[in-house]
This record gives sequence, C-alpha cells and structure tokens, in this order.
Amino acid sequence: MSLALSPELERLIALAREVQKRAYAPYSRFLVGAALETRSGKFFSGCNVENATYGATICAERGAIMQMVAAGERELVRVAVVTDAPEPAMPCGICRQVLVEFGTDVEIACAVPSGVRVLTLRELFPEPFRLKP
Repeated sequence: MSLALSPELERLIALAREVQKRAYAPYSRFLVGAALETRSGKFFSGCNVENATYGATICAERGAIMQMVAAGERELVRVAVVTDAPEPAMPCGICRQVLVEFGTDVEIACAVPSGVRVLTLRELFPEPFRLKP
C-alpha cells in the first residue's frame, strides 16, 4: 500500500470519505464513497445506493461518473474509492468498464482506514471491451 500520496489524491480521498457517510447500504452495510477529478480540474463524487432487487444497485464510482457526465465533463484524471474494509476494495467489473469509457491512464486510489493502494485503470483493467462506432 502507498505511503506518500499527492495532494490531488489526498483531496479526492477526503471527498470520497465525506460522501461515503451518505451511502445507502441497508442490505450489505458496505458503505462506499467515490470521488473523481476531470482533466478540467472539476471534482465529482458519488456513494453506493443499494436496492432490494440488488441488480438496481448503483455503485459509488458509477454515481460519480453520472454526476460528471451530467455536468458536461468527459475526461477522467483521477479516481478515489473509499471503504471501511480490511483491504482496499477495487472497483467492480461494471465500474471498470464504465470508467474506461472516460480514460485509460486514470490514477485510481483505493483507500481503507489502514492505508491506500494506488494503481492505474490500465493496470486494473488491461483489456476492456471496446465498441467501434
């Protein structure tokens, strides 16, 4: 796990921790917060919102992406994902696919109370599905 973090990642982790407090997870009790930074320097955050049907659950990362797209942004630079798990929780497969639509050289920080793991989206998801328009 990473020891020294950039000020940008520190800020994203703080934003993700703040929104994590508002997560709606009555079934799993697994609260997740995510924050992201765009190329233009804007920040967006999201938290997981569970649903009794499970399939309708929205992950924190996708919630933040929805906020970003709604604001007209399209280029990711950094993402932070925060949980209270013993080990850092990586974005799920669906979130990886959604994130890669907006950048591959994206820095990902996955934080837990005991530390942070930092890697790139390309490392985390080396061969994404691509649809050629």
